[in-house]
Amino acid sequence: MDKELEFLQNLFAGESEPIDLFTFLIKVVLTTFLSLIIGYCYVRFGNALSNRKALSRNFALIALTTMLIITIVKSSLALSLGLVGALSIVRFRTAIKEPEELAYFFMVISIGLGIGAGQLLVTIVGTFCLAVVIILLNRKRTVDTLQNLIIQLDSTHKKDLKTIIGLIENGATQLNLNRIEETAAITEVSFAVHFTDLADLLTTREKLQEQYPAITFSFIELS
Repeated sequence: MDKELEFLQNLFAGESEPIDLFTFLIKVVLTTFLSLIIGYCYVRFGNALSNRKALSRNFALIALTTMLIITIVKSSLALSLGLVGALSIVRFRTAIKEPEELAYFFMVISIGLGIGAGQLLVTIVGTFCLAVVIILLNRKRTVDTLQNLIIQLDSTHKKDLKTIIGLIENGATQLNLNRIEETAAITEVSFAVHFTDLADLLTTREKLQEQYPAITFSFIELS
């Protein structure tokens, strides 16, 4: 009975183990470094249509926040129980459009969890293994960074899609079809492209608009 009372007193008193500041700073540096590695892999080898550089800047913040939470929570049972209640009311309202983004978010969260839990060696080895897997899966990609090109056609030009793709191929050094979305009135086609220089891009746009005045040409620079 005395042990149960002592446990409850410690629980509600909020007692926790002290956190060594030097060890914590090492975890901060290590978490930042590993998350930057994952961020580089995402920017260099990712296939998402969003601005990868802008999104990758959040990786270190996510990993550090996760590490900080785990470091604090694991030192106190009371805080652990409080975290369960806090997380039960958290909701994410913004949908993640690309499954790839979700995979990278899980990677950086795992880094924060591992470092925060004190599993430094396993987390380091795991991160480098993930980086190697990412590189191997995308080893056939070109050195040049691909950009996003979005073409919108009205219903009268849907049959000319092959011709339009041919015009873009003539000006681009690389062209990959990412997505086609069709409605009754509009067809939207998304490409991952690379142009040698600005002149080739402008020439391609002029040729497209000359043959198809109603076409919408959107080029999104990610670098």
